Order: sequence, then C-alpha cells, then structure tokens
Amino acid sequence: MADCGSRATYSTFFAIDKSGGICLEKSIDEFIYHLAIERGLAENTLVSYRADLSRFLSFCRKHGKQLLEQVDKDLIMSYLFHLQLNGRSPATISRLLAALHSFFLFAVREEYLVTDPSADLESPKISQKLPRVLSIEEVDLLLGLPRTNEPAGLRDKAMLELLYATGVRVTELVSLDLEHVHIENGFILCLGKGGKERMIPLGDVAARCIEEYLTLGRIKLCKTGGSSALFLNQHGRRLTRQGFWKIIKKYALKANIKIEITPHTFRHSFATHLLENGADIRSVQEMLGHADISTTQIYTHLTRNKLKEIYNRSHPRA
Repeated sequence: MADCGSRATYSTFFAIDKSGGICLEKSIDEFIYHLAIERGLAENTLVSYRADLSRFLSFCRKHGKQLLEQVDKDLIMSYLFHLQLNGRSPATISRLLAALHSFFLFAVREEYLVTDPSADLESPKISQKLPRVLSIEEVDLLLGLPRTNEPAGLRDKAMLELLYATGVRVTELVSLDLEHVHIENGFILCLGKGGKERMIPLGDVAARCIEEYLTLGRIKLCKTGGSSALFLNQHGRRLTRQGFWKIIKKYALKANIKIEITPHTFRHSFATHLLENGADIRSVQEMLGHADISTTQIYTHLTRNKLKEIYNRSHPRA
C-alpha cells in the first residue's frame, strides 16, 4: 500500500498524503468502487480493470511516482513504450490504454485533476482479426456427440444446443436459473453485461433438448434438490465456466475439428449463420447483447467473405 493518510469524503477510499497530494493507489481504488456501485459493471470487468490499472501503478512506483498529479503524458508514453519493448501485442496495449483513459476521465470529472494526461494518446493500430466460425456441418457433428442415454449427456446436449440457438456468452449460460427458461413460450431471459436483461428466442430443437434434460437428466444430477441453477455438475451444484470449458474441449477432441473451439466459437457461429441466412444486423445485435452495433458489424465482414467465395465458385466470369 502507498504511504497515504485518509480523509472522510463521500467515498471510503479517497486519500491524500501528508503534502496534500492525491494518492494514486487510493484514487484507483475509488475508480473501481465507482465502476462497481455507480455503473454496476460485472465482477469479471472489475477484475480486468483492477489488473490493468495495477500494472500501471507498479510502473509508476518503479519511477518514484505515487501521487496522481505526478502522472503526466511523458510518463504514460514511457509506460506504453515499456509495454511494447516487453512484447505486448497492439491489442493488449490498446486495452491497457483504454483503462487509463477511463480512469483519468473519472479523475478529471471528480476534479482530482484539471486535465487528462492521456487525452492525446492514441491506441496502436490493430489489424481486425475475424473470429473463426464453424460450418453448419461441423455444428451438426458437435451437437450430435453427447450420449443422451445418461444424465450428463442430456445436460451437455441441452447446453450445446442452447449455446448455438441463442449465442449467449459462457458466463451467461452457466448463470441461467430454472426461472429464466420459458420453454412453452420459446425464449430465455439472459442477464448480460452490466446487469442488462435481454430476451432471446430459443428454437424448437434447443427447447426440446432442455425439456428432455429437465425431465430425465437434471433430476438425477440434483443431489440436494435445493439448487436453482439450470445446469448442474456431477455433484449437484451449478456448473462453472471452467467445467463447461472442459466439456467443450472434450467434444472438440472427439469431433477432430481442426480449428480451436471455445464457447465463444459457438457465439460467433450463431451470429454468422443468422446473417448468412438473411437476419438483419439490429436483431442480431439485440440477441448478442452488444451495446454498440459496431461490435456486431464484424460478422458482416464474415458474410461478405462468404458471398465472395460463392461468387468466385459459381460465376462463369469470376
């Protein structure tokens, strides 16, 4: 911890040192508190912000800077150069700089700083890396692998079908409770980033697989009878992110599919296949839970590439 004394303000974290300067570490603490309480960001996002800003804090300490007002543009540029020299990718540097931008904007807004020392610094150019997606044949192969004559297989089948049918994130998938699934009406209620709830159509196949899992599988996995979680592990407790990753890896290995398959591969495939088959981008944005449509637009690049392939393969003058 930095050598800073505390004073009473609206936050429990804010502190000044003996000279009256603002403690950098405590101001970062207050920023994280602001993200959690006032903006309601998810725990994983808070952990990411904390880790990124702690890395910058360590760099500042090594250069003898422990006060917020000691941080200037030159120091931040030195930090970015240090990251580059240590082999950090443009994407990582861009993310770390974005965290600093958010932090210093907060500091200016709270009048801890007069100006933002990171304001004129731009993120490094990042080549847009298109997500890898599964073909419809590969999806069919994966979804046909779980053994539905046993409870775990029924669960796996229901999870994979739900993942592909809705495009939910893995955290959203394992966070689903029984009350979030409305099979008779054909939709699920999903709690996404920032605590935002969205309704996603389920589809007949996924609905049928979930119903079979609830009737024949979950009842055998549920040891105590008190869990509200939709998907349970072998001990009757809520399946974790790590547990689901292992399941995905197991079926990917069985399928012998060449590309690396993660839970997000299903999300990418869901969005791409919808757009390829005529879905409008605004609807896909809503189902994915993207706050900004520019995030969804990456999938239009994939569908354009697909159209080019079809054209080159089919047109006599291609």
